[in-house]
Amino acid sequence: MVLTGLILFPVVAALGIPFLKGDRTVRFYALIVSLIEIILAIPIITKFNPEGGFQFVEKSSWIPSMGLNYYLGIDGISVLMVLLTVFILPLTVLCSWTYIKKRTKEFHVALLLTTAACIGLFSSLNLVLFYIFWEAILIPMYLIIAIWGGPRKKYASIKFFLYTLAGSVLLLLAIIAFYKSAGTFSIPELMNHQFSMTFQIFAFLAMTIAFAIKVPMFPFHTWLPAAHVEAPTAGSVILASILLKMGTYGFLRLCLPLTPKASMEFAPLIIILSIISIIYGGFIALGQTDVKKLIAYSSVAHMGFVTLGIFMFNTYGIEGAIIQMLNHGITTGALFIMIGALYERSHSREIIDNMGLSKYLPVFIGFFLLFSLSSFGFPGTNSFIGEAMVLIGTFTKDVPTGLIVIPGAMLAAAYMLRLTLKLAWGEPSKAKGWKDLNLREITMLIPLAFFVIYIGIAPKPFIKIIEPSVKTLIQQIDKNSGEKIIKTHNIRLGEKR
Repeated sequence: MVLTGLILFPVVAALGIPFLKGDRTVRFYALIVSLIEIILAIPIITKFNPEGGFQFVEKSSWIPSMGLNYYLGIDGISVLMVLLTVFILPLTVLCSWTYIKKRTKEFHVALLLTTAACIGLFSSLNLVLFYIFWEAILIPMYLIIAIWGGPRKKYASIKFFLYTLAGSVLLLLAIIAFYKSAGTFSIPELMNHQFSMTFQIFAFLAMTIAFAIKVPMFPFHTWLPAAHVEAPTAGSVILASILLKMGTYGFLRLCLPLTPKASMEFAPLIIILSIISIIYGGFIALGQTDVKKLIAYSSVAHMGFVTLGIFMFNTYGIEGAIIQMLNHGITTGALFIMIGALYERSHSREIIDNMGLSKYLPVFIGFFLLFSLSSFGFPGTNSFIGEAMVLIGTFTKDVPTGLIVIPGAMLAAAYMLRLTLKLAWGEPSKAKGWKDLNLREITMLIPLAFFVIYIGIAPKPFIKIIEPSVKTLIQQIDKNSGEKIIKTHNIRLGEKR
């Protein structure tokens, strides 16, 4: 019961926090819990077989009269998201060590409950269970923004709540429709069920709006900058690293296998919205003076690459999208951690108040440069691999689309290099007397920096994890849609299907 353990342990541990005395004790307790959570995930790391389909499966009767089961399992599409969630937890505890000064107990309870719900979502093989965890994430995340956020925290938290809730209602309607049509909530069983085109269009549109809000995809993105800017550092890290992946994971787990014909029918629309997200997000990021808001808008652009790759319907595109989901979680999470550390020193997120750091904070600038290079996909970093695979998948299916997307990648280089240049050597500098990164902050960033370089240089182990599941997904789409799509890497650019 590895997956149940990963879900229940943070919940049970959270119940003990109210009985602790002293903020320092609470922080150490939460850190120990987060490290134990990583230990509990070791069986997944050591025993997961990429060729084995759904693994660590747990299935037991829940509500027999409705055929509702407690059903968990992971495959190559979900395993990296589960491990990313577990890996991010101790970093959120560490980056809040001195940032959170009030209601420390409640804050760490919210962190643990959010982590448990995210793991539950990524491992659910039952639609009702999927929806329960989808909704459960909303409450602690709303509280994190509303209680520990910035000056406009009420506006940001309510906007986040309302947007997500609106999408959730549509998702619930789609789940009910699936049950009425197929008589089951089991996702694996629904994958083998063929639905009419009319039904698929209804279900796809309902689910797509819910997932597009969570990604967020243009024009449903307006809640994200406010939420990122007002959230505490840990909240921004969770949003960027994990919550945004809920939407793209929903496309992969539900939309493509359950409504393949509708997915293909509406693919041009999703591709257009993805391209708009990439270009629009890049231009808006380029004009920002708030460092945190700049990174927030960059997420709109980066996630546009993910949705673009998913709806290419070929192995390069989908594998690149999944790798980019992981890469975005690592790189953007690291950037938000660094912005939080900088804010603790300058008490401002404006670029003009944080310039000229290279002389006084050389370690900080060294890490920031690495993550900036990763953010715009510099060769040798992790994001280069993901974006390159998505672009190859795009050119494979439609060369003009690939050409349109290239300016988006160039915009990412423009706004990240501009930001790094100003932070490192901009004048005038107010950084005299500021302390460079301490041991706790360096400890947070080293594992993230390691994966930036490791995935960039040696991505093969990660691709091998996801490749069999992606091939199975494409075969599933072929079977249920009746159309043949590109399934191998042995393809020529511009080849027609």
